[in-house]
Amino acid sequence: MRILLTGVTGQVGSALIPRLYGLGRLLLAGRDVLDLAKPREIARRLDSLDLDVIVNAAAYTTVDRAEDERELAFTVNAESPCVIARWAAARAVPLIHLSTDYVFDGSGDRPWQEDDTPKPLSVYGASKLAGEIAVREAGGPHLVVRTSWVYGASGNNFLTTIARLGTEQVELRVVADQFGAPTSAAMIADPLARIIGADARVLPAKMSTASGLVHLTAQGTTNWHGFAAAIVQGLQRRGVPLRVERIITIRTEDYPSKSTRPRNCRLALDRLAQAFGIITPMWQQALEPELDRLATMKLRPLDRSES
Repeated sequence: MRILLTGVTGQVGSALIPRLYGLGRLLLAGRDVLDLAKPREIARRLDSLDLDVIVNAAAYTTVDRAEDERELAFTVNAESPCVIARWAAARAVPLIHLSTDYVFDGSGDRPWQEDDTPKPLSVYGASKLAGEIAVREAGGPHLVVRTSWVYGASGNNFLTTIARLGTEQVELRVVADQFGAPTSAAMIADPLARIIGADARVLPAKMSTASGLVHLTAQGTTNWHGFAAAIVQGLQRRGVPLRVERIITIRTEDYPSKSTRPRNCRLALDRLAQAFGIITPMWQQALEPELDRLATMKLRPLDRSES
């Protein structure tokens, strides 16, 4: 089985690499191979490849910057996935495309079902929704996988930011009125590898069983403050020297940003279990191995340009 993976330097893409290698021949499509900022070149590049499966883990994910870079966000998150999806559909190549909880407006307090009506609040969310629509309308075998609050022990994300800030500040102020399930990149990669399996011929039937759309997150719910507290406490248990003594709860309004964040990021996981027999771990359980990894790294003070 020949698998093309995009977004190979991102959190999920990096986590997928070792898991997909065991399923067949893995082609790593970095920007030098497939640049999603240049959609006109994508079909020509794909024409040179003989593929059985495409996994599109690439995305423009800088949420606030997207408000000023709308055209680029839509190019990477919508126009290029459309090109990939149409190419794949014309050849009946199954496509797995990653998306986000930001396609919803965050209203209410129940988990969002796959078939709930999306209503994004930000340019980022709107661009990802446009990508979902393009993949679906291409008409080929596909599976859109929505996830949320992605983190890992490496890269620039909430886990590493809290860990680094904890080494230099006595007090942290963290939003407590946005709710979701922190989901490690590894916890996304494992189920995706299981869904793809070892035989590309059965993948379209699997995708159809899930109606082409599924949510994939950890189980359980917390807020950013609760996640931050779990990170700090977990690192302290592992002997990591931190300066932080207090984590103060604040409202979304107290942390101004260019984009509007959804407050309810809960995603229902029933279809994941019913279609694929996958039950993900609780978010606290999935956090533990990432804390183990982070505790072995040398934490450095946060570079303000990364925040």
